[in-house]
Amino acid sequence: MTRQELQIKTRDGTAKAGLFRPSEPSAAKSGVILYQDAFGPRPALYGMAERLAAEGHAVLVPDLFHRNAPYGPFDAKTAFTNETTKTALMALVTGTTQEMTISDSAAFLEALAGEGVTGPIGTVGYCMGGARALNAAATYPDRIKAAASFHGGNLASDAADSPHRKADSIKARVYVGMAGVDRSFPPEQSTRLEEALRNAEVDHAIENYVGMAHGWCVPDHSVYNEAGAARHWQRLITLFAETLIRAPSA
Repeated sequence: MTRQELQIKTRDGTAKAGLFRPSEPSAAKSGVILYQDAFGPRPALYGMAERLAAEGHAVLVPDLFHRNAPYGPFDAKTAFTNETTKTALMALVTGTTQEMTISDSAAFLEALAGEGVTGPIGTVGYCMGGARALNAAATYPDRIKAAASFHGGNLASDAADSPHRKADSIKARVYVGMAGVDRSFPPEQSTRLEEALRNAEVDHAIENYVGMAHGWCVPDHSVYNEAGAARHWQRLITLFAETLIRAPSA
């Protein structure tokens, strides 16, 4: 496994990013952009990137909060229970708009291409990253062939930048893994997203992880669930294997 530190120039400054590849980097022609949760890039997410890299992908973990760097670090288990860190986190999350990340994603895709990753691209996002993974797929349909969200919030909200509004632009296969009970993605949003994707004829699956709480996939989260995380890995690895590695030739 190799890890490379990148400095990616975006419209609004430079974003740090980690690029993880198999031991033989030339073997990874497919790429994955991993969109962070609210706590930012950190060892837990890097470990997840390494696991995806072991499946044959080049995995980019960019700092979506780069406009406000330096910040943190934050303890994912306790950050929201402390008012000071909670306020700081919410400022970062609300101050990093979907439009900002969509713009940044063009630079992320260029960075992967510059590193020789010229094959199909997948996106995966956790928490706040879920909507960003889907919006990226809608904005760059020629490059992104698979998009996954796990415990993503506001995927079909009333907001103008809600991903479900861009369903007609998505050409990727979509997988959404939702927490059993999640205030950020209630049943009415799930229904709305399902209808939008179906009407747009997007190849998709929305799966309810009963008993899982928001954040169950990420190992340093307070609600991490080993069995639920294992199921998430199975779905994600299969999605990327079928769409990025075994994708039919154009």
